[in-house]
Amino acid sequence: MRAYFFSSRHFAIREKAIHTGVWIVLAMLSAPPAIAATIPHPHHQPKPIVRIIERKERQLQQAEIEANTTTIASMLSDDYLGIYSDGTLATKPETIASFKTGATHFTTINTSDRKIRIFGSSTAVVVSKAEVIGKIGGEQVNGHYRYTRVYHRANGAWKVVSFEASALREKPKAHISK
Repeated sequence: MRAYFFSSRHFAIREKAIHTGVWIVLAMLSAPPAIAATIPHPHHQPKPIVRIIERKERQLQQAEIEANTTTIASMLSDDYLGIYSDGTLATKPETIASFKTGATHFTTINTSDRKIRIFGSSTAVVVSKAEVIGKIGGEQVNGHYRYTRVYHRANGAWKVVSFEASALREKPKAHISK
């Protein structure tokens, strides 16, 4: 049997290396959650469902421009809630009534920057920008908005369960002095 003798200097170096290694491991373990909180990680998006939701978005947009309350009613869930840019909350019956009376009317809805995320096989979240010309509750809502619309599939049918819109503020123009 062979005996090894180490100096106290050797133990100090070894202890420092272990201490440094522990901190490196701890840093590596804590970095992913910190990074995950700031960087969205895309997950697999089932293309057939994404295409269905894209079609539903176009269908609803057209129905809103035409004030086609039959189509709108068929696309909204019975427990639908919409939150409009002024903070107004509207149920499905209130939304349909608003289109029927003409209190809500759109002449233009141009969407862009659309993102569709599918969760499981029954939930879809749409986030998009929209340039809107029209009125809601009799008040003009011409401008640029960002909205979120949530779809849920029940009994094989995709229905809108929630909607929320926020007005986009114009970015201040840089002041150039001469």
